[in-house]
Amino acid sequence: MHRLYALFALLSSASAVAQSSPQKPTPLTVETIMQDPKSWVGTSPSNPFWSDDSKTLYFNWNPDRTLGDSLYKVTFTSSAPRSGRARLLAASQPVKVSPTERRALPAPPVSAFNFAYTQRVFDRQGDLFLLDLKSGSVRQLTNTVEVEMDPTFSGDQKQVIFRRSGSNLFSIDLKTGQLTQLTDFKPGSKKADAKLTDEEKFLKQDQLRLSSVLKERKEKKDEADRISKADQPKRPKEIYLDDKTLVNPTLSPDGRFITYRLMKRPTNAKTAQVPNYITESGYTEEIAARTKVGAPVASQEFFVYDIAKDTVQTVSVKDIPGITDKPAYLQSAKTVKADTAKKVRLVAISSPVWSEDGKFCVVVVRSLDNKDRWIMRLQPETQKLSLLDRQHEDTWIGGPGIGSQNSPGNVGFLGDNQTLWFQSEADGYSHLYTVNVLTGEKKQLTSGKFEVQQAQLSKDKQHFYLQTNEVHPGEQHFYRMAVSGGERTRLTNMTGANDVTLSPDETRMAIRYSSTNQPWELYVMEINQTGTDPKTAKAATANPAIKLTNSLTDAFKAYPWREPSLVTIPARDGQSIYARLYKPATPNGKSVVFVHGAGYLQNAHKWWSQYFREYMFHNLLADKGYTVLDIDYRASAGYGRDWRTGIYRFMGGKDLEDHVDAAKWLVQTQGVDVKRIGIYGGSYGGFITLMAMFTTPDVFKAGAALRPVTDWAAYNHPYTANILNEPQTDSLAYRRSSPINFAEGLKGHLLICHGMVDVNVHFQDAVRLAQRLIELKKENWELAPYPVEDHGFVEPTSWMDEYKRILKLFDERL
Repeated sequence: MHRLYALFALLSSASAVAQSSPQKPTPLTVETIMQDPKSWVGTSPSNPFWSDDSKTLYFNWNPDRTLGDSLYKVTFTSSAPRSGRARLLAASQPVKVSPTERRALPAPPVSAFNFAYTQRVFDRQGDLFLLDLKSGSVRQLTNTVEVEMDPTFSGDQKQVIFRRSGSNLFSIDLKTGQLTQLTDFKPGSKKADAKLTDEEKFLKQDQLRLSSVLKERKEKKDEADRISKADQPKRPKEIYLDDKTLVNPTLSPDGRFITYRLMKRPTNAKTAQVPNYITESGYTEEIAARTKVGAPVASQEFFVYDIAKDTVQTVSVKDIPGITDKPAYLQSAKTVKADTAKKVRLVAISSPVWSEDGKFCVVVVRSLDNKDRWIMRLQPETQKLSLLDRQHEDTWIGGPGIGSQNSPGNVGFLGDNQTLWFQSEADGYSHLYTVNVLTGEKKQLTSGKFEVQQAQLSKDKQHFYLQTNEVHPGEQHFYRMAVSGGERTRLTNMTGANDVTLSPDETRMAIRYSSTNQPWELYVMEINQTGTDPKTAKAATANPAIKLTNSLTDAFKAYPWREPSLVTIPARDGQSIYARLYKPATPNGKSVVFVHGAGYLQNAHKWWSQYFREYMFHNLLADKGYTVLDIDYRASAGYGRDWRTGIYRFMGGKDLEDHVDAAKWLVQTQGVDVKRIGIYGGSYGGFITLMAMFTTPDVFKAGAALRPVTDWAAYNHPYTANILNEPQTDSLAYRRSSPINFAEGLKGHLLICHGMVDVNVHFQDAVRLAQRLIELKKENWELAPYPVEDHGFVEPTSWMDEYKRILKLFDERL
């Protein structure tokens, strides 16, 4: 025993010596961190999906670092639960799926199931297949050159309904195999018979009056036509599309009604062209990009085709509550000419959501100015709309689960077939609600200063499965909750992000998990039926997560990647700004503030950032003595409606103020030199960098603006019109939000980097700003163009060149 203690003491002493003199890792370089991540970092697993029996998990992965990902699988077995103990889950090693097996696999089980969950139908390579879940047998339903898609079961479960070649609806009888065409949409216009002039009408009638032969022949022809028409089999009504585009025709569960949208695209909306100089042909080629904000938008109409009556009716929107309301910014704008006319705003109506018994139909209506979302009951026999819920925002409608003009968002019926569930930001955060379509009674199921970021209904319609950030804005966990609301049972326990894919039998979770300094790996976990104490929000540990993949290279693991501190910074208006702080071991007084892109995106969190290259660059900067800060400024995701819309009508307002307040905090709390602070970021981050360098030039001494928006009037409509309205109606918002208007304020050193084939933020933005700086006689700036790069860079050499320039800027100018 004494000898064991002595051995333990010796080992402890040796360990202490090893810890006291750690070997320094190989210093990071830009060449290292910007090389192909596949060979340097490794490739994380992605796109997991389960087999229908919940025993096998498939996922894309590339541990061999080949040119492309391959499909892998892991199979599971579990022991029967012992008294007082959880089932023991065992997993095989990941195995690459052979091409033959992969081609024979049914599509992932997200396709249409029948009500009993005994069958599902899916499309693969343009053909339709029916899978029997009990036997595993697959029956091919079609084998055609034309493409069949979007199959579903009919309301009586006896047919499969699908679209062929993207337009017309068809059905296949599962018993007889009979194929029936349900719609007859035709491009173009119906050729109407030429109208006769009054003179021609008179001559025709007079000839029939004068000639009994002509009259008799006409009567015979008319009778033959009548008989021929009566003998023809019943066909769907011919519906001509004219110059419009058909969108998502849908059959009602009882088979009587077909709803569809027609979209008319404007003919006078000019599309920008992006020149591509580096081409195989050796000639400059034009890439069609997009229209600009304020260009005419497509108008939409919603129709109901009543098969029984052989009629087509338009659903009127003129009586929707608030449909003629003017946006608040126009009501108060002094520069806009007063207009008292009540104009019906343009709207988009979603595809219908039907109750399982087919008795109730609901549609989501969005105003194209995105100020209103109406959830409405549709009675297809009368085309009547009645209001169930209206969410109005003077800013714009958005948030997790809310949907868009092309998607209804998270909306569905509970098991009683008359209670609709949906998500709304009505109380300031995206939460779950229900409304009874008969009584109109509403209920809020979740509440609090957190977001429901994903929601799905269990197969038995007794529970919701939710992903929320209620533990911390920078954590994502998975929960189960009764459909009536109440306490939530937390099912995940690893700190970071838990991206869950449920098994079909809802007993297992595939979890794509990552932490701040560890990239995504795949885990599996049995769902604990007893759950956790919701008051403590601590997940049960009876069923630990099993790690399935190890994706990182040895070279990547050799470096001790920092776990940045998550801090909160006080903003001038009393709000708290969440931020990532990278602290150097030996500070040099220099600091760099990173600005994430997209605006509505979150980066101050506890999982592996999509800005992984920037994360590695921040480690490099910290090694060199820089203090690095990365904030979730106003408009970032994860913090509710008011934070999301804090930039309305003024980009570069509160979002820039948050960065200025963060710089002040760095000086006051981190020992940073007030004259040695730099700023950089891409896309929206490049825009903020420009606004910072132009409008707060005494705060930031140097800045690198990557692929930046320089003039919001040149950006796209869906994103920009939400925030700044349209330039022709809200020119003030565009004027004060566009950096090109403030270029004369530049004092520090500015680097602009932009891909020349960027079809998102066009290279023209950088060129226009360059000309403005030239005319202002500014000399402390440079523009680095990248001839083969789009908005997101691809080539490692481009990444290396760009970040060498950024590092040189900060090293020399701070």
